[in-house]
Amino acid sequence: MELTDFDADQRLLALPGTSLVVFTSDGCSGCRTARRLLPGMQLPIDQLCWIDAGNNGGLVERYGIFHLPSLFVVRDGAFHGELKSRLSEGELAHHIRLALMLEPDELP
Repeated sequence: MELTDFDADQRLLALPGTSLVVFTSDGCSGCRTARRLLPGMQLPIDQLCWIDAGNNGGLVERYGIFHLPSLFVVRDGAFHGELKSRLSEGELAHHIRLALMLEPDELP
């Protein structure tokens, strides 16, 4: 699912379950790797949401994006924070579970 400055908040607030929100850019080799690997990983998420950082400056600013790819966890419209993890299935799954144990906040 692709999100934009115009629809990200409404869609994330309405989506049930756990979403992995990933900021990427066409010119980023790590982002291309993330786009290739993440869809095939068995992660504790219900949906994968992509945001093109180059075309959605408002979201980039609100989420404080300084590096790409950047990954965030949202569950039932509540923000559970940024993931600091390599693109390893086991490590990502572990960090998603840890993020979901934290007290949620509002979307940035």
